[in-house]
Amino acid sequence: MAVAEKKYHIGLAREDVGDYVLVPGDPFRTPLIAKFIDGAKEVAFSREYRTFTGTVDGEKVSTMSTGMGGPSVAIGIEELHELGVHTLLRVGTCGAAQPEIKMGDLVISMAAVRSEGTPNGYVPLEYPAVASLHVVEALIEAAEAAGARYHVGVTRSVDALYSDLLPDTMPRPHLRDELDMWAKAGILSNDMEASTLFVVSRIRQMRAGCVNLCVDELGAGEIHHVDPSYMDRMLSVSVDAIRRLIKRDVRRA
Repeated sequence: MAVAEKKYHIGLAREDVGDYVLVPGDPFRTPLIAKFIDGAKEVAFSREYRTFTGTVDGEKVSTMSTGMGGPSVAIGIEELHELGVHTLLRVGTCGAAQPEIKMGDLVISMAAVRSEGTPNGYVPLEYPAVASLHVVEALIEAAEAAGARYHVGVTRSVDALYSDLLPDTMPRPHLRDELDMWAKAGILSNDMEASTLFVVSRIRQMRAGCVNLCVDELGAGEIHHVDPSYMDRMLSVSVDAIRRLIKRDVRRA
């Protein structure tokens, strides 16, 4: 019997991955997520893409890291799409753009500002980066059930992390004014992946959502290591959101 060919970058074949995939950036976050997935085992570790697969309520579910930034996210999404995956949930970190968002809070993205470049290779800037309504609803329900502090709104995705963290040290002028402008526009947080995830997934007709853990309060100028319990809570909320999506899909099948 022929062995199914594995995708070039992510190192996965169809039988290795579920239809629902949680996608953190950090390869060392996937084993943490795997603890919340029944019987999860590592099935691949290729480049920045590390994957564990198990089950949630009897449905095959995976978690695959994507690395940092839009280009590696887009490659991962494309190859997961080719394998038949239909639902993606980013489980990441972010910096706050509003004073009420504190360390350890969850930020659930309805949409994202495209301040990074990868989606421009797909469609013009006029095309919006929007999350799946079903995934947003599942995340809100899961956060409510867990009693977690959360915020729902628009994230801004960027390429240059340190331009946001230390704008006054950069050669480019007016960076701080630009950050203030986005804050006044109501942006909740900044990350590096959400807009690419939303654009590429929607173009490929996949559901996608994003929940980020705040690790950088407004004006802090540095990223902090948060209490591990905050990370565990986000991962638990994320897997519960996937569980709710599975139940929704079964009811509508």
